[in-house]
This record gives sequence, structure tokens and C-alpha cells, in this order.
Amino acid sequence: MYTGHKFRLYPTNEQKEALDNAFGCSRWYWNYSLELCQKTFQETGKGLTRNKIQSLLPKLKKEHEWLKTDVYSQCLQVVALNLSTAYKNFFEKRSGFPRFKSRKGKQSISYPQNTKIKQDCIHFPKLGDIYCRFTKEVEGEVKMMTISKTPEQKYFVSIGVDDKLDAPHLSSDGKAIGIDVGLLDFCVTSDGSKYNNPKHWNKHYKKLKRRQQKLSKKAKGAEGTSPQALDFKSSEQRGSINRNKARLAVSKVHGKIARCREDFLHKLSRKIVNENQVIAVENLNIKSMVKNHNLAKAINDVGWGMFCTMLKYKSEREGKVYLEVDRFFPSSKTCNKCLHVIDKMPLDIRQWQCPKCEIQHDRDVNAARNIRDEALRILAVGRIATASGDNVRRAVGDISYLTDAIVGE
Repeated sequence: MYTGHKFRLYPTNEQKEALDNAFGCSRWYWNYSLELCQKTFQETGKGLTRNKIQSLLPKLKKEHEWLKTDVYSQCLQVVALNLSTAYKNFFEKRSGFPRFKSRKGKQSISYPQNTKIKQDCIHFPKLGDIYCRFTKEVEGEVKMMTISKTPEQKYFVSIGVDDKLDAPHLSSDGKAIGIDVGLLDFCVTSDGSKYNNPKHWNKHYKKLKRRQQKLSKKAKGAEGTSPQALDFKSSEQRGSINRNKARLAVSKVHGKIARCREDFLHKLSRKIVNENQVIAVENLNIKSMVKNHNLAKAINDVGWGMFCTMLKYKSEREGKVYLEVDRFFPSSKTCNKCLHVIDKMPLDIRQWQCPKCEIQHDRDVNAARNIRDEALRILAVGRIATASGDNVRRAVGDISYLTDAIVGE
């Protein structure tokens, strides 16, 4: 089973300069190859394969000596692999069209081999030993190491490891829980627990506003004209020195917000996975939801997608069941007791009474319980129940659960 570990790196000043050059070479080769792929497609209607992109390297190294001296050769091979994978994901509709890389964002470079983990450092070709703060022991065969540099000038290494262990068998023997995410409360569970929305953006808004105001007043200086960013030396900063300092100050606030959000999501997802065996959430179309300009900032800040991703991979690692219920399932409008479905449920209604059984419901708790019940139904009878080729809604009456799943009230 493949796992990943991420640790903080502390390179020396000489190693930082070498890394900047390596980032620049990798970025230049990506942009050059992407531009060539686009031109080839416009002229011939066909793209370039991975082997064709890699075959460009010998000629490019003769024309540009820094491609041979400033970066490890295998790193450029990985760039061709990543570009071909990006095109494959685009054509299979898993991601957007590949974009040109910029010096202003996150920088990264990958080492597929010839790296070595030592006691308190990692050896990289052309860089030497870089001090690493290990927070856990890395066990298994190292497949790939990726060095990344954040906009706030911090360095990290991501280590892909194959531990040679089989994935655990999924079992539903245990407690089942449904989760309804929201903006007022970050999430509400089927057992009645409510977790407040931390609103990380609002906590750091004043500091971010002041630093962005200072950045807007700094001289911009000369800006690049080519989207390909053909200048490979990232140490040659564009713009004024004070503007770069102000940009770094803004990046640090954004980094603080991201770390606080990630820390909260990791702790909450770990708590839920540890306490439950079957975890059910609603499959939300977040990309369409953020088109609402009144809620876009709040939705992006809350991090629903990251939270569901954490729940999924943590559940799979421990042999637990993670299920996503269809977004069109009327979880909020259905009574959890008698399964009566009402016509409308505006967002401002947080408490409602079922007109059939007259039970008072908390909107979010009721939705979480319906999500849990629907997930258990899917586990019991399959994802789609059909009759004469048509989809059939869940029947009104008793619900047949899996015998080994425990419903937590």
C-alpha cells in the first residue's frame, strides 16, 4: 500500500540558491514543452507523447548549458511524465487544461531515485545533505521524493513510500454515522453532535487587510511579458525589493490561515474516523456552489472538499467504510421517523415539524440521520434499486439495515 509523508526541510543559503535554479529549470522545461504541445496540436491536430517530450532534452541541453549543470537529469524526466499525466487527466475530465507555471506561486521538483534518508537529513543529487525535521519514522521502499517551496519561503519534502502491506479489508461491523456539513455549524452528526465553524479567514482578516494595503502601495517595477516565464533564474527577482517583502508578508498570513484550517480538519476527521466504522457524507457539487457570490468566500474558507478527502483516505487505511450519498437525495426535507417528504425547505428554517407524525426536527440533525440511513441502505441493497428500468425512491416504512452496523442515536 502506498503512503505519503511530509516533513519540513531546512536548506542552507547555498542549497536554497541551488534549489531556486533547479525550480527554474524544471519550470522552464514544463512551459517550453507545454507551449510546444499546443503549437503542435494547432498545426497537426495531434499532441506530443511523453517519449517525444523526453527526446527533446539532449538537444535542449546543448543549447542551454544550465539544463545540464543546475538540475538533476531525472528531475526533468519527471516533468515530462507529469505533463503527459496532466493531459491524460484533462482528456478523461478529471482536471482542467494544463497551465503554464509561474515563479510567484508554489515551486516543486521531484527526485525519482538516488535519494537517501539519513539520521537527521536527506541526501539529494547535486544538492547534498539537507537537514530534515522528521516527525515519524519512514518505513518501506521510497518511490519518489518531491521538494516544494511555498510562497512564504518554506521548504518541505513529500516522500512516497510503498510499505509492501495489503490494504485492509473493509468492514461495516461497528457504529455508523452520518455527517451533514454546513456554514453555520461546520458539520452536524447523526448522533446530535455539532462542531462550530472556526471561520479562520475572519480571524485573520484585519491583519491580511493591512498587509494587502501595504502591498498595493509598493512600486511594481518591471514585469514579465511572456506567460512561458523563459527566464529560469528565480533568484533574479522582478519588481521592487520592498514590494517583494510586502508580498512575502501577505503570503505568511495566507499560510497561517491554511495551516489553521488544515490542523482543524485533520483533528476533526481523525476523531470521527476513530469513533466510527461506517462514515456517510453528502456528495456536494462545491464547484457549482461557489458560483454564488454571496457564499463563495465562506464555502472556500470552510474546506468541505479537504475534509471529505481526509475522511476517505483515513477510513480506507483502517479498513472502515466511507460512503457519499447523492447530492439530490432530499435529506433535509425528509422526516427521519415516518419518511414523509415535504415540498419546500428554505435555508432560513432551522427547526420544523413533520405534518404527518408531528415530530419536531432540528434541520441539520435530521439531515445527518437521513444521510446515515441512506448510506446503510446502499450498503444493504446496492447503490441503485430499479423496477421496470426506472429508479425507485426509498419505500415508506421500516428500513432494513445491515445486521452488523450499529446506528448511533
